[in-house]
Amino acid sequence: MDRALLADFLRARREALQPEDVGLPRGSRRRAGGLRREEVAMLAGMSTDYYSRIEQRRGPMPSEPILAALAQGLKLSPSEREHLFALGGHSAPRRSLRDERVSPAVTRIVERLGDTPAIVFSRFGEALLQTPGAVALFGDYTRFSGMSRYLVYRWFTDPAQRAIYPPEDHDLRGRVFTVDLRAAYTADPTGTAGEIVEALLAVSPAFAEVWRRHEVDVTHHHELKRYRHPVLGDLEMYSRRLYDPDEGQDLLVFMAEPGSASEEKLQRLIPADGSGDGAGDSSGSGDGDSRGSGSGAEALI
Repeated sequence: MDRALLADFLRARREALQPEDVGLPRGSRRRAGGLRREEVAMLAGMSTDYYSRIEQRRGPMPSEPILAALAQGLKLSPSEREHLFALGGHSAPRRSLRDERVSPAVTRIVERLGDTPAIVFSRFGEALLQTPGAVALFGDYTRFSGMSRYLVYRWFTDPAQRAIYPPEDHDLRGRVFTVDLRAAYTADPTGTAGEIVEALLAVSPAFAEVWRRHEVDVTHHHELKRYRHPVLGDLEMYSRRLYDPDEGQDLLVFMAEPGSASEEKLQRLIPADGSGDGAGDSSGSGDGDSRGSGSGAEALI
C-alpha cells in the first residue's frame, strides 16, 4: 500500500465533489469548495477520525469493505474504483456482467446516430445496445442469454455467427477473437474470461486448436471488412471504434464507402428513419444457455 498516493487520491476526489453532488446541503457558512472530511466519513459509514487518519497517511491498511464504502461515498467511476483498490493494496472486485450498463453519454451518441449501424459491446463482447440500423444489418444481438451473449463463444459454436463473413476470412476472425479472449484471461484467469475459455474448450475442438497456439497478436490484414448478408449479398464496410474507459465498453460504428455499391445496398435495407426490419438476422438462435461467452468486440465487427 502506498499511503501517500492513497491519501492524495482521496483528498483530490473529496475536493472535486460539492455537497449537492452527494445530496448534502451546502450551508451558509461553507467557504471552501469540496466536501469536508466528516462528510466523506458519514457517506462511507465510518468515523471521522478513521477517515482523517487515512488522509493523513496514518493508521492501518484499509480493508476491502472500507475501500468499497469510500468508492461509493465519493461516487468513483469504475476506473477510479479500481485505482483506489490498487493504492490500498487490494484487487478491485470483478465487475458483474449482469450489471453492465451503457453510460448516459454513450447512449446519447447512439441515439444521435440515427440509421447508422452501431453497437455497444461490453469488455467481453456482449452486445448492450444497438441502433435500428445495426439490428437490420446483423440481427438483434441483445436478445441472447446465457453463454450465447458473448461473441467469441458464438463464433466457435454457432455456424450462423460465422456465416456473416466469407469462408476465407474465418481463420483470421477466429484467431483475432481468441487473442482478445487471451488478453482478458491473462488479466483475470479466474473471472468471466476463464469461464469462457473453460466452456469453449469443452465444446469446440476448433477453439482448442487455436488456443494452444498461444498467439498474443494477430494483424488485421484489411481495414475494409467483408460481410455476407442473407438478402443484400456481399458488403464491404469500415468500422470505427469509440472506447469508454469508465465502463470498459466499445461503441462500434459501421460505414460503407460513400457512393459504393455497399452503401447503396445499405440504403435499401435501412430506411432513412433508421427503422430497419431485421432482415439481416443471421446471428443464430441464441435462445438457450448452451451458447455464449466471448470477448473482443472489435474483432467481430
